Amino acid sequence: MTLIKAHAYGNDFLIAPIDGAVPADAAGLARRVCDRHQGVGADGLIYAVRTANGAETQLFNQDGSRAEVSGNGVRCVAAWLAADRSLGRGELVEIGTAAGVKTLTLLESTAARFTFRADMGQPSGLTERDFDVSGEHLRASVLSMGNPQCVVFGAVTEARLHTIGGALAVHPAFPEGTNVELAAVETSSRVRILIWERGVGPTSSSGTGTCAAAVAAIAHHGAERTLDVIAPGGPQRVTWSDTGVLLTGWAELVARVEWPFATTRPER
Repeated sequence: MTLIKAHAYGNDFLIAPIDGAVPADAAGLARRVCDRHQGVGADGLIYAVRTANGAETQLFNQDGSRAEVSGNGVRCVAAWLAADRSLGRGELVEIGTAAGVKTLTLLESTAARFTFRADMGQPSGLTERDFDVSGEHLRASVLSMGNPQCVVFGAVTEARLHTIGGALAVHPAFPEGTNVELAAVETSSRVRILIWERGVGPTSSSGTGTCAAAVAAIAHHGAERTLDVIAPGGPQRVTWSDTGVLLTGWAELVARVEWPFATTRPER
């Protein structure tokens, strides 16, 4: 199997181009190839079937669990297709996911890096809820960006991420688990986040998490409708309007890998 390694702000994925159904042991394969010491290493494995306008995808997290969508993941797939098809500025790529089709517009490309504006759709189920976690009473913004999100505003520290983020990700209030963002509104147009990704743990970036933090900051903390969300891997721009959430950022192609590694003995 050929794997394409790509990342968006350090949030990395392995793309497996296939012609039909995913392998029977898709979850186990995801765990093996995503292992950072005994595999290739990634936050997730994306099976991709090429289509005329893009690709249909299925995403498995590092731990083998299924995920509905990844904002950074769809951008990585779009970058692979843009390179494979020599797409130019302004061309569209449609990536099918379990959360619906995401349409990405290619804005710029340089070498192996591709910048897209992605239409991530409208958030749903946006509300505020109270939680008691790790001895702390919290009010969080809960919503879906096609996948479950929980955004907690306040101190943004690694120590707090590991206590609060890890606990909320598997809280009984979220039967399917949730992605968690610790967020701080630094100015009306800038939010800083740390991310605990469901099925992975801490990640340097998250596309849907970036969108969720922006939506929560706009709805519940008075932020502007267009803002930069800064994760450890770097900033992405989000605009939330009546037509949906637009996410702008880049993805970079890293390598092409043959799995498993195979050699042939030299002839004598």
